[in-house]
Amino acid sequence: MRTTAAALAGAALLTLTACSGTVPGSGPAQETSSAAKPVAEASVAAPAASGDQPKGITYDVARIPSGAKLSTGSSVANGRTAVELKVSGLLPDTKYGSHVHTKPCGAKPADSGPHYQNEKDPVTPSVDPKYANAQNEIWLDFTTDAQGSASAEATVGWEFRQGEANAVVVHAAHTSTEHGKAGTAGDRLACLTAAF
Repeated sequence: MRTTAAALAGAALLTLTACSGTVPGSGPAQETSSAAKPVAEASVAAPAASGDQPKGITYDVARIPSGAKLSTGSSVANGRTAVELKVSGLLPDTKYGSHVHTKPCGAKPADSGPHYQNEKDPVTPSVDPKYANAQNEIWLDFTTDAQGSASAEATVGWEFRQGEANAVVVHAAHTSTEHGKAGTAGDRLACLTAAF
């Protein structure tokens, strides 16, 4: 555990922050990224043809190249949850969306299920801003720097339900807040299995 934490801390020093990941209206982060407990880290690969899938998967090698690195961590304190995402090896100067999803990554992009929501929308897919928002979901949008690296952090006023948050998905665009499109962020480009 100490080795993994030390490796992530070292990676954090090498990763340039391209975007804070703060979503307007989400409030100030109560936890710092240094307090985050490592959850998952992987270099992405193409999905396996069958059987067990890699922990990190790219579904679009043109936009998330094989070998790109994704790592996530989280911390919980006083009923609040902070989640961080660090990426490297992606396209430079590019906007991506990212969210915590309910199921582990699979061979197909949709296998990771919908966004994790603290208060579940009774309608699927969820595009109602009452449910699809940065206070009810974990949004980790980022813009990469000139080297293709970035980090993002989100803090919410609730804790994950055990066993219901299992992946971080990287999408093709920043997350929409528009009514009827709220929570959407384009194609699912990559996935990191991460049991929070």
